[in-house]
Amino acid sequence: MNYSKRIGLLRRRMSGAGLQGLLVTHLPDVRYLCGFTGSSAALAVTRRAVRLFTDGRYIVQAAEEVQVAKVEIVPSAPAVAAVEWLAAQVALGDGAAQGATVGFDSAHTSVAELERFKTALPAKLRRKLLMPGKSLIEPLRWLKDEDELGIMAEAARLGDSLFEHLLGFIRPGLTEAAVAAELEYQARLRGAEGMSFESIVAAGERSALPHGRASQARLPRRGLLTLDFGVILKGYCSDMTRTVCLGKPTAREREVYEAVLAAQEAAVAAVSAGVECGEVDEAARGVLRVADMAEAFSHSTGHGVGLEIHEGPRIGAGQKDKLAPGMVITIEPGAYFAGEFGVRIEDMVAVTRTGGNVLTKSPKALIEL
Repeated sequence: MNYSKRIGLLRRRMSGAGLQGLLVTHLPDVRYLCGFTGSSAALAVTRRAVRLFTDGRYIVQAAEEVQVAKVEIVPSAPAVAAVEWLAAQVALGDGAAQGATVGFDSAHTSVAELERFKTALPAKLRRKLLMPGKSLIEPLRWLKDEDELGIMAEAARLGDSLFEHLLGFIRPGLTEAAVAAELEYQARLRGAEGMSFESIVAAGERSALPHGRASQARLPRRGLLTLDFGVILKGYCSDMTRTVCLGKPTAREREVYEAVLAAQEAAVAAVSAGVECGEVDEAARGVLRVADMAEAFSHSTGHGVGLEIHEGPRIGAGQKDKLAPGMVITIEPGAYFAGEFGVRIEDMVAVTRTGGNVLTKSPKALIEL
């Protein structure tokens, strides 16, 4: 990973925002900028220096993982130490009087945390030094470089192998929880660091729950089964959904499945650099509207994926953000009928200049088990 390049891009954004310093406390952002993977850290960035603050548990780990920043070990409260250091750097002499400001991400800073930061500052700096605002790092994270794309493709392949394994494991009478346990056990055996989110295994009527997490309900002899899961590999998440059928599908189940599949493929085909996210959403929604299933599609078509399972951009109705090469998004339309069943099909797609590269390769034609 080229962390120096990332810091350089961030500094340009800081300059454009009129900031002399930036406090980074959201751990995925810290990892993105310097490679540190510990659970307690804050990164302080100025126009000339970068410093990582963490505690004594990570002396060795920080030395191994971080090259782009100087590491400082503090006994507690790394973020407070980072604020104090930033104040000393950007408010030298008359800096505060000249309007020196330090940015922080208000979306990931609680009111209580902000009060602690201000208390750590000299009285004359408490009112104006810390400047809330949108993350300057998030838009950088939307665009994956070649290293990131390679890791995410590898994570998607691991997800595909897990789905293939489950096809030989699933049978009527197993609990949803047993399927999830096998899935997660195999993920660990095959190299995953963990799961991207709590695995969704929902069968029969429960497949109508978009977030039907695995329960003690038993798989029926006949009915639909939704599997939505992802793995974490080298810090990056994968995400995929397949709906399969235990036994023979009814005509109604097949009709809904084919409509959702057509919607999913239409949205994948709409992915290309320069296309608005809302247009991709409408490509899926329009197909389901023609099939008279628009009301059964109750969520957005997709979202960005990366170091976090949910990143920008959002692939939803009316979203004006434009796709760009390097973005990795999900395409996951669904149709849900309470008390009956539901269908969702999801792929991860890397945006290219001319279209979209589908990273999840598992078959999407309805599988009967």
